[in-house]
Amino acid sequence: MAQRHLRAVADGDLNPLDIGLRDVVGTSARTLERARGIRTVGQLLDWLPRTYLDPARPTAFRDLPHGEDVVVVGTVRAATTHQMRNRRGRRLVVEVADDAGGTIELTFFKPFGHQDRLRPGVRVVCSGQVGVWRETLQLTHPDYATLGEDGEGGAQWLLDGLVPVYTATKGLSPIVHGQCLELVLHHVEQLRDPVPEEVRREVGLPGLLEAYRLVHRPRTEADHRRGRWRLKFTEAFTVQAQLARVRRSAEAVPARPRVPAVDGLGARLRHRLPFELTAGQEAVLAELLDDLARTVPMHRLLQGEVGSGKTVLALLAMLAVVDSGGQAALLAPTEVLAAQHHRSMSQMLGPIAEAGLLGGLAEGTRISLLTGSQSTGERRASLLAAASGEAGIVIGTHALIQQHVQFADLAMVVVDEQHRFGVEQRDALRAKAPEGTAPHVLVMTATPIPRTVAMTVYGDMEISTLRELPGGRRPIHTFVVDGQRPDWVRRTWERVAEEVRGGGQVYVVCPRIGEVDDPDLPGTGGAGPGLPTGSVPVSGGTTGDDGADLLGAPDGPGAAPPALHGVHQVARCLRGLAATRELTIEVLHGRMPAEDKDAVMVAFAAGRVDVVVSTTVIEVGVDVPDATTMVLLDADRFGISQLHQLRGRVGRGGRPGLALLLTQGEGVDPGAVERLEQVAATTDGFELARLDLESRREGDVLGASQSGGRSGLRFLRLARDEELIVQAHEAAWRTVEADPELERHPALVEALTRLDAARAAFLERG
Repeated sequence: MAQRHLRAVADGDLNPLDIGLRDVVGTSARTLERARGIRTVGQLLDWLPRTYLDPARPTAFRDLPHGEDVVVVGTVRAATTHQMRNRRGRRLVVEVADDAGGTIELTFFKPFGHQDRLRPGVRVVCSGQVGVWRETLQLTHPDYATLGEDGEGGAQWLLDGLVPVYTATKGLSPIVHGQCLELVLHHVEQLRDPVPEEVRREVGLPGLLEAYRLVHRPRTEADHRRGRWRLKFTEAFTVQAQLARVRRSAEAVPARPRVPAVDGLGARLRHRLPFELTAGQEAVLAELLDDLARTVPMHRLLQGEVGSGKTVLALLAMLAVVDSGGQAALLAPTEVLAAQHHRSMSQMLGPIAEAGLLGGLAEGTRISLLTGSQSTGERRASLLAAASGEAGIVIGTHALIQQHVQFADLAMVVVDEQHRFGVEQRDALRAKAPEGTAPHVLVMTATPIPRTVAMTVYGDMEISTLRELPGGRRPIHTFVVDGQRPDWVRRTWERVAEEVRGGGQVYVVCPRIGEVDDPDLPGTGGAGPGLPTGSVPVSGGTTGDDGADLLGAPDGPGAAPPALHGVHQVARCLRGLAATRELTIEVLHGRMPAEDKDAVMVAFAAGRVDVVVSTTVIEVGVDVPDATTMVLLDADRFGISQLHQLRGRVGRGGRPGLALLLTQGEGVDPGAVERLEQVAATTDGFELARLDLESRREGDVLGASQSGGRSGLRFLRLARDEELIVQAHEAAWRTVEADPELERHPALVEALTRLDAARAAFLERG
């Protein structure tokens, strides 16, 4: 280690985890940085083994994957040298056996030195890529270390306990990787621990450095499990401490209490509603109104099943704010949803939202819509209504966040489908409140959130949950349709026509937009030559007018991979299909001009359109009571929660809903089919959310996005670590409550700074 780093660590200016890896391990650091982006001691320690080998129980060689890098333990059975035929020199072949009778050959084309060490009876650990030569497993020029030669070649770490196995790094053998860790663990003498001593003592945690040693150099299974538990706890504790500080920071700026008038706008709306609120809705509404009456700003997450009535509760809460002279802003993720909210809330309020208009309620309010694609005149009018206070409720997309958008008295922010937004976007809207005050914030999601996710991602919020559905909602029946069964596929489109004849309306959801001039497919009567064989059937694999090979089924071995359905192509094909050609069919997708999207949805809601062929732009919030059926094409390409969200668009009126999940057929991943069967088996969104978490992991909880992708968590697995997260949550919040500025916990402050740096790096990338 460089002397300057030694001095910096000793003086407390440098955290040992931040020491550059090159100063400790030498030239191997270049390979780790190039291949893995690992530059510091801490990053190497955080790269944990993927499994462990027990030298007392050697790997069964017959199970080794061909072509992959492996680490194996065995006993040398024989070692022989052979004169090479086609070039000068000798070749050493070492036969290594496992306890199950399997063998693998180690081949060295330069035997010098190896033949003296690899003698019969010697135990050896080898790493290399598995190959096959003349039906014999082989490792060519592997890295190895013999067991029992005390300390030779820096292999002391292989002599006792379990052998850690890491994900392969190009240019760096597993044994050299282990030697790098030996150097790091030898040079790091102590670490600053972000978990306070009293918490470690209470929970029974080892020290941080000991935890790393338990993980990277375990003697037993119990060792590395204990070490991993400690590292997980550290991560959970740090995240929870950050959430606790965020909560305290949010509460530091007061809010103005907003109390609804006894006979105010909310009471008038309740008189207009054609239904009674459920007991669950009444309880949640009481929580919202109680929050609004306080000087501490509301910071609440409202989660509920699709169609559970979250929107009407949000509207009643916003009217309470308007009653008290303030304004509310509702942030929606798409223009379709923003327009839907504007339309449905205007209809619910009627004259209450027509203040100043003929027939409007004099003491009522106005609702404005603000989106990025509005005309200049519409946009100017909405901006003026928000800035003057004329609009008590302003609904919009990301356009609301723009700097030039102003409010007269922004008192409440409602964020619909929080997972579509980041905390930075939410905070940008909160900053539009009058100086010195904070708006009340209500976040809504129709994606049920497992407890551990809620605690880790939304831990700075109070949580309200709606589980029951309002009266009149009918069940949704879901079926999986095998795309390789022509009769099933044909029946799908016949059923679509039957639903329309019975007074229902239909969504057909595609995974992509496609192009307007995408070619038609064989047998459709269209102008184009058709997609390549191997595409997915819209109709069922027959040719002719009855349901004709609209997207073509896979055509035997070697067929091209299935093509994903496009909106334009599917709409054109359905207009030419015998079962559906008499129906009124329109398309809807995110690239359409706002007025065109709105026109389609207005026509669909009015019953003038029978079938909307759409992308997932209709996933959330769209509410058409007569929509009874949904066909999801390439359903195996969607996740569990998204499928549940999408099917929630049907069955919202008085008739039962039907969801048909059409697969791509041959070659579909069995795991995807299992997901579809899980969705078909239950309409319990909370159970499906749990299953979805197990299959997709957590998403990024440190950055702006919370919708999936690479996890921002290094060690925690939210599906499995509930007990640990609850324990860390309680300990972290107690710590912050006792020492809000964390003056007694500088190591925790440093860890929180690292967490903020990780978020900043994420935002710079994305």
